[in-house]
Amino acid sequence: MNSIRAIILTLVSAILFAAMSALVRYVGEVVPVGQVVFFRAAFAIVPVVIVYAWRGELINAVRTRRPLGHLGRGMFSICGMFLNFASLARLPVVDATAFSFSSPLITVALSAMFLKERVRLYRWSAVFVGFAGIIVMLWPHLDLSRYSGLVLSASALGALLAILAAFFNAGAVIQTRRLTDSETTPSIVFYFSLICALAGLATWPLGWHRPDAIQLAALIATGILGGVAHLVLTESYRHAPASLVAPFGYTSMLWALIFGYLMFGEVPMPLVFVGAAIVAGAGLFVIFRERQLGLRRQQQEAEGPPGTP
Repeated sequence: MNSIRAIILTLVSAILFAAMSALVRYVGEVVPVGQVVFFRAAFAIVPVVIVYAWRGELINAVRTRRPLGHLGRGMFSICGMFLNFASLARLPVVDATAFSFSSPLITVALSAMFLKERVRLYRWSAVFVGFAGIIVMLWPHLDLSRYSGLVLSASALGALLAILAAFFNAGAVIQTRRLTDSETTPSIVFYFSLICALAGLATWPLGWHRPDAIQLAALIATGILGGVAHLVLTESYRHAPASLVAPFGYTSMLWALIFGYLMFGEVPMPLVFVGAAIVAGAGLFVIFRERQLGLRRQQQEAEGPPGTP
């Protein structure tokens, strides 16, 4: 246990993820989503390979006993990444980041449905409160004067895409939990990046944009930043429980606000902050509740079955 190191690593990963999102927002105005996905996933493999080769764990990244499981997880990740990047092309960075906070709450609901995890009233209450926060964030984007029938405004479409991305990312988390029973962390990270890179590459025949030097550097940076951020966040879990470090991941909201303002002059609507606070508060309650239940289980295991001398 090294709580200080774990917290610092989590804060660093939050900055890196926010910077990556800002770069996706920058290139997303002219570069097709599939092309952005390819660069994000392909160049994320570079730091992953370097780090695991240095640790002597590279063979663990390639070895797998469940290729179909990785493929299933990859399909969720592909949909989540495409939808997330499409939303970033239509929303301010801080708005898209705020919507992503709903993913842990959705994970709770999906865990009850597909993993048959026992979810009690407290966590269900947090889920419903969190979804109320999503509606608060969504409301400013649903300007009825901007669309008629099924034609949505760009911001409304971006908000809906961000919510869908959160659902698919939650599905990826569920599938990851299943994979951890038999697969190593290196293999999960490696095959996630590989499958998403291939999916992005498959969009090449549809027409890619020829980037200039700055755009190419930004595309490559999205992959490297995303890969390093993933590694740093994974490393933080080596030093402290996820329930301790997870709350500090919400600082990505602050960095998204800073990057969005400095790079694009974006000033979010007040309701976005209100909704984000509601969603983040509900998410933190879920994390706190999970920690309580974990400590209770540890205490029961230490005491042994009732009647044990």
